Amino acid sequence: MSETSELRADCANCFGLCCVALAFSRSTDFAIDKAVGEPCPNLQQDFRCGIHDKLRPKGFQGCTVYDCFGAGQKISQVTFAGQNWREAPDGARQMFAALPVMRQFHELLWYLSEALARPAARPVHPQVRAELEKIERLTLSDVDTLLGLDVAAHRAEVNTLLLRTSELVRAEVRGKKKDRRGADLFGARLKGADLRGADLRGAYLIAADLSGADLRLADVIGADFRDTNLAGADLTDCLFLTQTQVNAAQGDAVTLLPVGLDRPSHWNKDATAPAPPARGGAPRKGSPARKPGASGRRRPGPAGSRNK
Repeated sequence: MSETSELRADCANCFGLCCVALAFSRSTDFAIDKAVGEPCPNLQQDFRCGIHDKLRPKGFQGCTVYDCFGAGQKISQVTFAGQNWREAPDGARQMFAALPVMRQFHELLWYLSEALARPAARPVHPQVRAELEKIERLTLSDVDTLLGLDVAAHRAEVNTLLLRTSELVRAEVRGKKKDRRGADLFGARLKGADLRGADLRGAYLIAADLSGADLRLADVIGADFRDTNLAGADLTDCLFLTQTQVNAAQGDAVTLLPVGLDRPSHWNKDATAPAPPARGGAPRKGSPARKPGASGRRRPGPAGSRNK
């Protein structure tokens, strides 16, 4: 069964796949245009980024948002058994095509692993465990089999289990809970909002103000957190939060994150958010600040897409 540590990027064991396999366009996220299969000019011979500690100042903000869920090292070390795309250029195209496929399966493993860790979701744990083991087996397939898999079908199966998990877990919050699934909350003023147990699946929270908000046990799968203000917010036990979402947001030293997610280096370490309004429920608990995770490029859509 997957440990969540295996579902996080380990750049030291990857052949810089996100720096080659993915395309990006000149924008606020990327300083240049780059085609699929074209190595980023910042990629060094040892597959490390030459400007890793200067990505944002150099115009590569998108690189600091992306997290591959450990797909890069899985393809590099398992699927291709440690043979890199420079040594075997004939297999490079397959390796690059495999990255987004493997990433989606690893993202599903991340969500399923969280579902298994939720005691309230015990009624569906047998099905979740079976699905997790099935997907783990698929990630060990040879590259031809991997590229032939129907990823959308597997995402749909997993999403059914994640929806049931969400219902069971959020039921722990008493009273009526906010349903903002797929809502357009672009720039919304939600400072200090009580969003405990809310359904925020696929919500557009771009540039929204959620400073001091309580998001405990809220389902945020697929929510767009680009430039969302999470200063002082409590995301301690929110459901299905990913490192990519955290990286895309703006937080500070007192933003509370779930255990297992890292505080991004670009977050304001010195700011002190105002104390949120008093709330009922369990006392707050959060993870301490950690070193930032690996960086890269923007992610594809999650299992809980906005259309589901």
